[in-house]
Amino acid sequence: MKIDVHTHILPESWPDLNSKYNTQGFATIEHYKPCCARIMIGNRIFREVTSNCWDEKIRLVECDRDGVTIQVLSTVPVMFNYWAPADQAYDLARFLNDHIAYVCNQHPSRFVGLGTIPMQDSSLAIKELERCMGELGMAGIEIGTHIHGRNLDDDSLFEIFEACEELGAAVFVHPWDMLGRERMPQYWLPWLVGMPAETSLAICSMIFGGVFERLKKLRVCFAHGGGSFPFSIGRIEHGFHVRPDLVATKNKVSPRNYLGRFYLDSLVHEEMALKYLIDLIGEDNIVMGSDYPFPLGEHRPGALIESMNELNNKVKEKLLWKNASNFLGLEKMIKAGLIRQ
Repeated sequence: MKIDVHTHILPESWPDLNSKYNTQGFATIEHYKPCCARIMIGNRIFREVTSNCWDEKIRLVECDRDGVTIQVLSTVPVMFNYWAPADQAYDLARFLNDHIAYVCNQHPSRFVGLGTIPMQDSSLAIKELERCMGELGMAGIEIGTHIHGRNLDDDSLFEIFEACEELGAAVFVHPWDMLGRERMPQYWLPWLVGMPAETSLAICSMIFGGVFERLKKLRVCFAHGGGSFPFSIGRIEHGFHVRPDLVATKNKVSPRNYLGRFYLDSLVHEEMALKYLIDLIGEDNIVMGSDYPFPLGEHRPGALIESMNELNNKVKEKLLWKNASNFLGLEKMIKAGLIRQ
């Protein structure tokens, strides 16, 4: 069994909010030849996608080919729209969430949904969170590593995380709109360098800002193996001890105490790195993630885990699906009839 926590999906088309709201910045989709489309922002091509991004039948064929039992569906981060007026972002979030819920309902034993919410407005965000967790039967939400420049320890966001804990919503944190982009115009560096830094910034913000300390039951998973955070925890901890006047201003607990408090996905592309993650945060806190269907992901989900001979079958089972089941609260969802075994 395999549960892939990190996969992205889009509808085949969605409303043109630029025309509706007389604005610019919302992504549109241009189907320029069979089975291929471009995600556009204005006149700029953001990303080329193929039909496995929106066609769940192709998705299921590829899941069967790769032995993936369940995919966890979340939107593409460019669709977060945290820059937009909250009511406009809310408009598109509802459309995207309805689409994910529809796909999951069509194949309840194969897909689990994570919603998107307008994080720039706590009232609307919680309203849509409640709909995701109630009416739509989702397992949680996907959010960005920052909310249009506000880090995840921002006081305006705490009420949303509090609601996630209360509702039992899993929170999957994905990097987007990477810092330092203006210095990385070449070599795909925003994805190669910016994304790992973004994820480390998000983890540090939630640790030092006291989010994990105050919300003990909040379940959070960070994409791409936690980015650069696991490989700089020594420096981060050292800074906490030598300059508490700068680092420990909101939370006096050492950052190392939070290792094992959150989940990381397995998308690190290298056996040595994955072994280090398991040693660092524990075999109960790594979930399989592939970033399907995009090229920077693991092209055969779970292949790295399966290839590691030093991992016994019990540990492999945890990484391939058991930890994901715990993170997503699947047992509760199965009991509630929201997904079928």
